[in-house]
Amino acid sequence: MRIATVEQLGGDPVLSSGPAPKLGPDEVLVRVRAAALNFADLLKARGEYQERQDPPYVPGLEGAGEVIRAPSGSGLAQGDRVAVLSPGTLAEVVAVPAAACLPIPATMSFEQAAGFQIAYGTSHLALTHRANLQPGETLAVLGAAGGVGLTAVEIGRALGARVIGVARGADRLEVVRAAGAEAVIDSADRPDLKSALRDLGGVDVVYDAVGDSAGEAAFRAMRPGGRFLAIGFAGGKPPVLPLNHALVKNIAIHGLYWGGYSVLDPQAMSSSMKALFTMFQEGRLNPVVGEAMPLERVAQAFDLLRSRRSVGKIILTM
Repeated sequence: MRIATVEQLGGDPVLSSGPAPKLGPDEVLVRVRAAALNFADLLKARGEYQERQDPPYVPGLEGAGEVIRAPSGSGLAQGDRVAVLSPGTLAEVVAVPAAACLPIPATMSFEQAAGFQIAYGTSHLALTHRANLQPGETLAVLGAAGGVGLTAVEIGRALGARVIGVARGADRLEVVRAAGAEAVIDSADRPDLKSALRDLGGVDVVYDAVGDSAGEAAFRAMRPGGRFLAIGFAGGKPPVLPLNHALVKNIAIHGLYWGGYSVLDPQAMSSSMKALFTMFQEGRLNPVVGEAMPLERVAQAFDLLRSRRSVGKIILTM
């Protein structure tokens, strides 16, 4: 079968071939049809992720496909369409624990399902469980055109918030507006993000997937009682937040590492995912597949992720 492999840290993955995986006693064999890239994949390939993985290894954290074989009692059968949440999804066939497979709605494509769990799970858990976002509040999403940012825009709108999307470029901002943002800010045209957000009335919740100076600027535009969500640092480094402002304005700062909830609070994680699939089936969510390309172009896909030029999720098909 074809697989992508990171041979050395700092390098792009390469396409190779290898034998199908051996199936353990409690594992499910899945024919992967699509797999998503996440920013964590890029950090792992650099050796900068919190959960280090030494090369050579197969990248990819999530995907979707069809069950080839499943153990009795797993609730799965041959031909079932499932989303997979497990390391090593950039391969045509994977062997994963049954708990890593989640049946997907018939109306959800493999491309949509491949990138659904991490991005939507992150945003839903952050906005509901951590920030307690309320209808009528104002949510600012930094990196709003990215794979995770667009989900925050969609979910924020579905929860009844007024959403301000911040991204770079008119074309990307059109996608952000279509996802539900009431207002958008082009970071290329408005370098003073603090003033731009204040001109729009300030914000109650900041969803920061960018970090660096953008995160600090958005923090300074927050209203009293606001909640700041540290989601990621696509801008290169964490923001330097003035904690005296947090004290005086009673602002709460929340970090959100979605994967950590599998240990911290698995029930919250499970409930969140059930709510998300319900929202999808009700037509309240429309996952955007920004770029879909064959596995042979895996190096190009990583470069696209690295450059932050993509809109929505980057999906590799096989």
